[in-house]
Parts: sequence; C-alpha cells; structure tokens
Amino acid sequence: MTKKRVKNINFRLQPHLLKVSVPKTISAVQMAQAIDHRVPWAIANHAQVLEQYKRKQTSSPETSAVDSPILLWGVEQSITLNNDEKIAYYRQQLSEVMPSLFEKWQPVVGAEANEIRLKKMHTRWGSCNTRARRIWLSVYLPAYPIECTEYVIVHELCHLHHANHSHAFWQTVATAMPDYQHWHNMLANKTGKLD
Repeated sequence: MTKKRVKNINFRLQPHLLKVSVPKTISAVQMAQAIDHRVPWAIANHAQVLEQYKRKQTSSPETSAVDSPILLWGVEQSITLNNDEKIAYYRQQLSEVMPSLFEKWQPVVGAEANEIRLKKMHTRWGSCNTRARRIWLSVYLPAYPIECTEYVIVHELCHLHHANHSHAFWQTVATAMPDYQHWHNMLANKTGKLD
C-alpha cells in the first residue's frame, strides 16, 4: 500500500499481489474499510489475472519472437509474421474497425473526437488530447479481444468530459460501459496504460 497524491483509493490486481494507492489524507479506518470491501473482488478475479499473466509471458505481441504466430482480437491466427509485418497487420485491422467502433460509442458517451490516430505505443493503450479532441490508440490493441479496444475508446472519449481520472470520470465510464472493469483489468496486466 502506498500513500500518494491521488483523489481516490486505487486498486491494481497483479499475480499474488493487490496493490493499493490511497490519498495522503485518508484515515486508517477508511483505508481498512476500503480494502475489506475490495478483497472479495480480488479473490474472485485472481485466477483470471494469473492466467492472463501466464499467457502474456508466452504470447505478448510486443515481445514475441520473430515469425511467431499472432493473435487477432484475442484469437491465435494461422499466419506468422515478423515484428514489422505484425505491426502493419495490426494497424490495418484496427483501421478497418475503428470507424464503426467510434460510430457505436460516441453517441453512448455523448462526446465526439475531432481526430483519431494510431501509434506504435509500448507504454500506453490510448491517450487523449482534450483541447484538440484528438484520440490516439495503440496499434497493439488488435492482439486482445475487441472489447478491450472498445473499452479504450470509451475511456478516451470519457476524457472529453473529464480530463482526469476523478470519481466523476469513472462514473461516466461505468455508465457508458457497465462491464468496463473486466476489460480494464485485462489490459492493466499488460504493458500499456491509459491516459
């Protein structure tokens, strides 16, 4: 557990570990209550997190060997590509589905992006420039179930309402996509993050 300059209590489930960051001003009682409330969730989701971690060790799209089989929307494909070909393939696949996914989610979130771009990002799944209303997506997203990409789109669109990760922001995400936590957790155990 870490005390940080954060507004909310944040939990991150990792293999055999529940990381907790809490606001510096929170009391020990509030901290204990929040952790007690979250432990059943951690127990219920740990097996899935462990399985995802094991899969990542053997099939991460960012670190897989040259000419290895690739994943598309979470399913292994019967083609092999080197890393450059893989990135081009992912970029093409994401480019094809992006317009319909934004068309689906922009009305749900109630926000529209002026511009959508793809980028080879190793440390982020997506980012949003709120002033320009520009959203970037990682070209590696097509390796994971398409719902992960939809979650990233929802997450970034919600930043057009809230430029931070406040309670109001997460409420907006939950309203738009009630099962977002599942897809958030899946991506949280990979190398990227969301801004």
